[in-house]
Amino acid sequence: MLLPRIIPCLLVRNGGLVKTVNFGKSKYVGDPINAVKIFNEKEVDELIVIDIDATVLNREPNYTMIEHLAAECRMPLCYGGGVKNPDQVRRIIQLGVEKVAISSKAIAEPYIIIKSAENVGNQSIVVVLDVKQSSKGIYEVWTHNARINTKYDFIELAQKMVDFGAGEILVNSIDNDGLMKGYDFKLIEKIINSVNIPITILGGAGSMHDLGSVIEKFGTIGVAAGSLFVFKGVYKAVLINYPHRDDKLALFGELFRS
Repeated sequence: MLLPRIIPCLLVRNGGLVKTVNFGKSKYVGDPINAVKIFNEKEVDELIVIDIDATVLNREPNYTMIEHLAAECRMPLCYGGGVKNPDQVRRIIQLGVEKVAISSKAIAEPYIIIKSAENVGNQSIVVVLDVKQSSKGIYEVWTHNARINTKYDFIELAQKMVDFGAGEILVNSIDNDGLMKGYDFKLIEKIINSVNIPITILGGAGSMHDLGSVIEKFGTIGVAAGSLFVFKGVYKAVLINYPHRDDKLALFGELFRS
């Protein structure tokens, strides 16, 4: 039985763990390896790590960092950032990473999805769609840390990514990033009703209730969050945290009983 997944999403810049608001200015919050060690102890369902500068600065993935993260992780790991070709995807998987997240390159050159899915399997290919609502209410996909508007409708693009061989879609709300005011339910409903592969939603979680409300409404979905799992309290003191299994059961009931 497929279960909902509660997934911390860690953003890395210059080797350090950071958190952004609306994809803008970042705040340093610690060392990613230390964060992984804590998340190991808390038995998280899955972990996403994204190097937010690699693509923008046209850098190769930091294979040394990826190898260290993979060696430390005791949970499934998804890595994204700077991935430009199928050979890089294969190399990252060989380092011990379960999934590779691809964004701008998947949109510009879908061949990377087709070939990578052939090489390592669809289940290891995650396409990231960073989505922002236009003044006309249309959800459009942006790339390069929300600097470039592709003008693509995100549903049409998501469906194309599925056709090319993506095994999962990660939808990230630019409008809600870092605000901790809840997820965009309209956005989630659109993607859930449009594709038949696993979906992970990111952007806006401010409480366990926010996670629970998405799971209650949509069932076996991935709910990812950044700020919620690295900050604590109204003053956003840095504290790595994650719900205990008993808390999951109390909040989400039968969905988390295996």
